[in-house]
Amino acid sequence: MPPPNPPTGERRPRALVIDHAWRGLGPGLESLSGPGGAPLTRTVKLIVLPLIVRPALRPELAVDFLGPTQAAHLDGLIRESGTRLAATAQWFTLLKKARRGLGIVAGNPQDLYFQRCFELATEHGAPAAGADATARAVVEDMADTVDGRTVEALKAHLADGARRSVLDGELASAWESRPQAPSAADGAASVALAAEVLEACGAPDRMGNSPQYAAMVEAGHGGLFGRALWADVDGVWGQGTGLPTSLGLTARQVPPRPEVGRGASTATLPAPLDRTLFERLFVVLQSSARREELPPVPELAARETGRSCAPLGLYDESLRVAVVLGGRLAVGLDPLGTGEGTPGRTAAHRAVNGRWRREASVLRARRMTVSPRPDPDGGVLDTLAQDLRTPWTAYMRRLWVRLHGRDVRDAPLEDLASAWAVLDGVARSVMMDHRARVRSALRTLSTGPARAAAEQRSA
Repeated sequence: MPPPNPPTGERRPRALVIDHAWRGLGPGLESLSGPGGAPLTRTVKLIVLPLIVRPALRPELAVDFLGPTQAAHLDGLIRESGTRLAATAQWFTLLKKARRGLGIVAGNPQDLYFQRCFELATEHGAPAAGADATARAVVEDMADTVDGRTVEALKAHLADGARRSVLDGELASAWESRPQAPSAADGAASVALAAEVLEACGAPDRMGNSPQYAAMVEAGHGGLFGRALWADVDGVWGQGTGLPTSLGLTARQVPPRPEVGRGASTATLPAPLDRTLFERLFVVLQSSARREELPPVPELAARETGRSCAPLGLYDESLRVAVVLGGRLAVGLDPLGTGEGTPGRTAAHRAVNGRWRREASVLRARRMTVSPRPDPDGGVLDTLAQDLRTPWTAYMRRLWVRLHGRDVRDAPLEDLASAWAVLDGVARSVMMDHRARVRSALRTLSTGPARAAAEQRSA
């Protein structure tokens, strides 16, 4: 029996609402459930959330805590899917049997087959006559096309015209169903809260259970900010700053509707929110050191359609909040030390800027970039100077890629300490990358005169 419902009016964790509704479905779901009767983690991750709840289309159900109306809606969606879920469980049992018969051992069966079984249940209902042959054909087909989590497998998966058409239709539907945009005041409120959270980053003992961080996640401030980008809301970072709301996450006035795409190149990747489905997954597959932890390519593509149309291109609210925190940190990055009196700097800014200004390469670059002398190297120093004066673009681009990778792996940022580890880690990464570029430019400048003198002597 499912546990009793809590008193009316309480906000409830979404996970508990799902658990309660699942247990109320009764028997027949054993292959999708744990020993205690609760849905498996992969059942929630691969079936319940992306295929039944569909948070991109129902943003009111995308938060971690639900009010009574939202909880009732979620409960109803799961109970209405009871028959289809029971058929999914039966198909999963058949596919596992076919897998054993074919001697296939690679990959986790739940990762590989859960979503395909839900599709079979939707198309055919419960297994009937001929289901064994269908299951065997499905397993063979998936073994041939989804053996590796590689860019080549992604190309093969998206080469099918019918599959591309389905994905494009899902992208169009998800994009048209986006929630209404917030006001400029909502976006500014999110940024103001971010400043309070970043101030707590100066006190390690306060980071583990920061109430401000938890409040931002629970109130959905990351989603609010993402919707502000869709509406091109001005003045989020303060009056008269002239800063783009996106801070380089898109090169357009507003992020465009994602396309499926056919290819990608590391050298020509567009801004994060301007990327196609292919380009988004290309980066994930290229940068993953442990690809075996990723879902198979069909699942990656299916989930990415909804994610790419979600606010900030991310599903998890804690990761969206990290984008807001990162943006607030990024606009105050000042490696050249030109804005010491700028108001609104936090403990996080002081920590990152102080570390960056101590860099010998930055000190040298600072002297060179403020020099009135012409740039003798065709613009290299001008480029470095611009990077140091507007460091938010490189920071936000790298931060988004890291958060997107976590989103694909369902790795939220549970508390401020874990969020700060990512925010600070990205700052260090950008600093080290800039250090390497400065050293390369200085090396070029120092060898240039020597080379010219040698050529003159040999003439």
